[in-house]
This record gives sequence, C-alpha cells and structure tokens, in this order.
Amino acid sequence: MKREIKFSLVFRDMWQSAGKYVPTVDQLTRVAPAIIEMGCFARVETNGGGFEQVNLLFGENPNRAVREWTKPFHEAGIQTHMLDRALNGLRMSPVPDDVRQLFYQVKKAQGTDIARTFCGLNDVRNIAPSIKYAKAAGMISQCSLCITHSPIHTVEYYTKMAMELIELGADEICIKDMAGIGRPHSLGQIVANIKAKHPEIPVQYHSHAGPGFNVASILEVCNAGCDYIDVGMEPLSWGTGHADLLTVQAMLKDAGYKVPEINMEAYMKVRSLIQEFMDDFLGLYISPKNRLMNSLLIGPGLPGGMMGSLMSDLEKNLETINKSNIKNNKPLMSQDQLLIKLFDEVAYVWPRVGYPPLVTPFSQYVKNLALMNVMQMEKGKARWSMIADDIWDMILGKAGRLPGPLAPEIIEKAKAEGRKFFEGNPQDNYPDALDKYRKLMNEKQWETGEDDEELFEYAMHPAQYEAYRSGKAKVEFKADVAKKRSEKQTAAHPAATPAASAPAAPASVTMAMPTTPQVMTVDVNGQAYKVTVAFGDTTNAAPAETQAAPAATSAPAAAPAGSGKEVLSPLEGKFFLVKGASDTPVKVGDVVKEGDVLCYVEAMKTYNAVRAEFGGTVTAICLAAGDAVSEDDVLMTIQE
Repeated sequence: MKREIKFSLVFRDMWQSAGKYVPTVDQLTRVAPAIIEMGCFARVETNGGGFEQVNLLFGENPNRAVREWTKPFHEAGIQTHMLDRALNGLRMSPVPDDVRQLFYQVKKAQGTDIARTFCGLNDVRNIAPSIKYAKAAGMISQCSLCITHSPIHTVEYYTKMAMELIELGADEICIKDMAGIGRPHSLGQIVANIKAKHPEIPVQYHSHAGPGFNVASILEVCNAGCDYIDVGMEPLSWGTGHADLLTVQAMLKDAGYKVPEINMEAYMKVRSLIQEFMDDFLGLYISPKNRLMNSLLIGPGLPGGMMGSLMSDLEKNLETINKSNIKNNKPLMSQDQLLIKLFDEVAYVWPRVGYPPLVTPFSQYVKNLALMNVMQMEKGKARWSMIADDIWDMILGKAGRLPGPLAPEIIEKAKAEGRKFFEGNPQDNYPDALDKYRKLMNEKQWETGEDDEELFEYAMHPAQYEAYRSGKAKVEFKADVAKKRSEKQTAAHPAATPAASAPAAPASVTMAMPTTPQVMTVDVNGQAYKVTVAFGDTTNAAPAETQAAPAATSAPAAAPAGSGKEVLSPLEGKFFLVKGASDTPVKVGDVVKEGDVLCYVEAMKTYNAVRAEFGGTVTAICLAAGDAVSEDDVLMTIQE
C-alpha cells in the first residue's frame, strides 16, 4: 500500500463558491457534530476570506461564530484552518501592519490552528509578515502558490516561489488552484520539485472543479507526494465548487493509497443539513448555473470562489445594460451573451494589466474592470473609462509587484491622469491604525472585546462593523431575503398576488431592532421620498455613523438646499461618502473642484469613486452611508 492521504473539508469555501453567503452560527454549530461523526477529516476549513464579512452582513457577531464553530473540532482532535489574504487580511483592500499582527493573535485565541496565507499577486514580500505573525501567535503557517495558466506562470516560477516561502519559515505549502485551471502534469511537477528538496514539508492541494481538470490533478499531485487534499461534498460539490469526497476517496483507494473510511450514515446527515440550510434561505443566493461544470472557464480562468457570486452580480449588470438598450432602441441582451462578452473582455484585459493571478481580490479586479469596460462600451463610451481606486492601486504597484509588464495603453492612461507608479514595499502605503480605532471605540463606548477581538473586527471591516452595530445590516439582510423569497414565489406562481402574504424571514436568523435611525425610501402617489425612521427607544441611540449624510439644511443661503446640477450614480451598488473612518467626507456647503472625489459607489466588492464633473458648492447629499443605489440615481446636487 502507498502513502496515507488525508482529507480536509473546505466547508466555508463550499458555500462561497456556490453563492453569496455561508450558514449562520446556529447552523454551523448544528452541522459540526455530524461532520466530526463522518470520521474521515483530518482538517476542516472553518473561517477566513469573506466569512466574517458575511457574519456582519447577517447582523451576527463574527467572533462568536468563529469561537463556537471551531470548538467542537478542537475537542475531536481535528485541525481547523482559515484563509488569509496576506496584505489584505480578511478583506479586499490592504490592511495596516498592526491590524495584521493582531489578526493572528485573535484567530489563534478563537481556536484556529492553521493560517493558509496567499498573496493575490504571488508577491512573497506580502506573505513574509504573515509567516512571522502566524508563527509568533502559535499557528501553523501554510503558504500558498496561487495557480494560474499563462506564459509567465510556469513550473519553474512556482518552484522558485515555494523555495522562497520555505526559506522564510513557511511550515507547509498549499497548491491553491483557485480556478481549477492548473494542468495536471504541471501541478505534479511542482509538487515533485518541492518534495525532492523538502520532503519534510507537508503539501496540501486545493482546487475547484469548474473546468474539469481537478480530479486528474488530484491523482497527479498525490503521485508526486501531496499529503492533504481539499474536498467538498454533496449537494455543494462540483460546479464552481470542489471535487466530491466520495469520488476522490474511491479514486485514491483504487490507486493504492491509504485513505480514511467514511461513516456514510453521518455523511447523509451532513448532506441533509446542507440541503436544509439551502432550503431555509441560502439557496436563494445560489445560481443553478454554479452547480454545473463549465469548460468555458478554461479561457478566462476565473476562480470558483468568485464565480459563486458572479452570476448574481450579472443579473443586476444585465438589468443596467438593458435599461440603456431600451432607452437607445437597441435589442435586449441575454445573460449568456453578457457572460461571453465578459469572458472575451477578461481575455483582453488580463495580459494588459500584467497577468495578476486570478484570485481574490485581483480576480475581482480583473473581472470588474472587464465588466465595466463591457458596460461602458455597450453604452457607447470608451474602454477603460471607469477604473476603481483599488484597481488603480494594483496597476500602480501599491498592492505588490505584478508578474508581467503593463500594456502601453495602460501606462499612458496612468500618466495622463497624473498617477505615479510605486516600487517600494506595499505595506509602507498603509500606516498603523489600531490606536485610531481604539479611540473611536472608546468614543462610541464600545468594548474592544475578549483578546481585543472586537477592536480587530472594527479595524478589519470598519463600514460593515458599524452597520452591524447599528442594526442596519440585519434590517437590510432580512429585507433582501424577503425580496428574494417573494421573487421566487412570483416566478413559481406568476398568477398569485405578491401582496397576499408577507415572505417569512429565515428560520435560523433572529432579528434585533436597530438602535440608530434608518433611512428608507417610501412612495407617495408615485413620488419617491427618502425618510429617516427611528426604531425603538432613540434616547440612548449610538452615535451616528461617521459616513452618514448631513442634513441639507446646513447649506449656505447663497446656495439653496437641493439647488444646482444633479450628480448621478454611474452604476448600481451602495453609496458611501468615504472608504474609511479616517477619511474626511464631503458635506453640504463644501466647495468642490472638477475632478474632486465626491463619494463612492461600492459594487462588486470594490469602491468606485464618483468625481465631480464640474466645480461648485454642494447643496444636498441625497443618501446615507450604505444606501442602495441604482444607475442614474441622484447622489447629490452641486450649485455651480
């Protein structure tokens, strides 16, 4: 019999590769005992990546979720691991160094054993601090090679990167094949090269099923010396997810490897609970197309984790494009037509922005840039006419070194806009911030939490944390679930009256009333008005969010409130005046110049700056932080 191969259940990624959300903490703690009872997992992925932002969107405390979710696995002797985005920590944008350091201390205290760190640019400089901080906190530092397929990303490229990471102190190496487009033979060569020089270093293989290579890849990496294989299970395996546990176990057993047996009674319990969670509300956010294999993904190389939310995003983008098509007497576009246009544009954009590995956040950046190009060109505007600040940071080198050269057209655009390229250490762009957030929490009379975990959460996800604390996140989440249920019921029974009954809230989500006023839109005789509604006792309300829009009545007499030209939203998303608590928001009465940043529309996980097309005095700000906006909604007015 050959070597033993161990399995890891990537439970978090199973959900996020299928749709938008992961289960609530109560659902997680229900399924954990059955996963343990299956008896076949040496490791389980319990948190990381977007997990904690999802908790905040639910209105749940993510720290409670991680502690309660990891506890039963620890008691059973199963290791837990999480996904860490190096310079970006747990979010899409870079994180200050002191917040990164606290991150590992908090996660170790909460029960996470292994930090799986990756840099979306494969820049070893971004990973190096994570190795040091993880080991100092007592965690196992597992460092990732983000696999993609291009003229630059060769076997030699990845072998060299692995050796550099091991030299820096990495305890383990993960072959992170996030799009499943790694070719089996090449992946086997990479693992063989690592094991030839460092047979003592455990290697774990993570891949997505989408294009169809990954079962062959699993066999190749195991033959080359791989120790752990990440797997999914029904009903969330395959498609944009991962190879199924049962298939992988049977294949490796036939190949002569020692693999764990599976308690099938427990397997069926877990399978049933997953389906129950989908039927509760999670399935409302899972596109049926994400359950299918798709060889079209070989071309654009988009990762499974991103494809999980892409189809949901495309529905909104398609609606925006078709609104413009109707306005301009053009034929309507189908979702498949938009998807093909997007894939073609990704193939155009990717080499021109330096071949960043297509993994979070850079897969989203490349996809968003391609999608913005498609949307702008469909409306008769120029390619590259809308590039978000975070995407510019990638292009300019502020997030790390790009693997390939930029196209001349991108360099020329950067110079034309007066943007400067950066060649130093990316971390130097993001100064320490914990003292600032500790001060803000003291002012708001918020506890920093056990092991400073609440302080960490606020510093890592400021806007989402404030929305969670105010209660706004839970209100918006429940409203969105109700809307999705209503749409599903209408689609199933088009003749039924939508108003006949109120859609039920998710069974697993309990609602707490918000403590700050909420801005809502009401319809009066066909006219939409924004109103502020206070919930419960407002006498002890928490301080207003730093990004809340000031009242229009503070405008000077020379510029009457609401007068002047309207500033319209360029796309659908959520409105924010600033990106972070330390930024200074525009307020009514401010004088702005052409080109000044007025606000942001957060869409597809990036903040898109809205700049002034003319100068003048701000006379009204029409939305509050976090309000949903559609394309062409009025954001503010400016008197020239």
